[in-house]
Amino acid sequence: MRFAVDTMLGRLARWLRIVGQDVAYGPHLAGRALVDAARCDARTILTRDTRLLRMDHLPPHLFIESDHFREQLRQVVAAYDLDVGPALFTRCLACNEPLRQAERAAVERRVPAYVWATQERFYACPKCGGLFWPATHLTRAREELVRLGLLMPMAGRRSE
Repeated sequence: MRFAVDTMLGRLARWLRIVGQDVAYGPHLAGRALVDAARCDARTILTRDTRLLRMDHLPPHLFIESDHFREQLRQVVAAYDLDVGPALFTRCLACNEPLRQAERAAVERRVPAYVWATQERFYACPKCGGLFWPATHLTRAREELVRLGLLMPMAGRRSE
């Protein structure tokens, strides 16, 4: 799925990126700009803005009912039957670009010494230059998704 998320739904946008969804989000995407971006990029609008719902010829959209990001995420996953497991942390959380595996040697000077000593895999964003590695945030995100009932526990397997 490709989503365009309004400015009221920042945490939802971040969590959708965490689970690997293509999410256009930012302060520039409000009102008419959100609708135009959705049309231009064939995205589904996710909004809490009731004014948008009154627009004629609104592109595909989903009105997000709750103010709480956990319920919002559940609503979107259920509405579009999203599989949240396979693509965890495959997109840049800052700019939405798909991440690429980085050569370990190439990132040595860009990460803290402890991270270099304890991590084997690194991922880089080709657009903004962000650098990522599997650490406790991955484990915490998996645990949150399990608590939400959106991901099955990984029995007998250590998180990546």
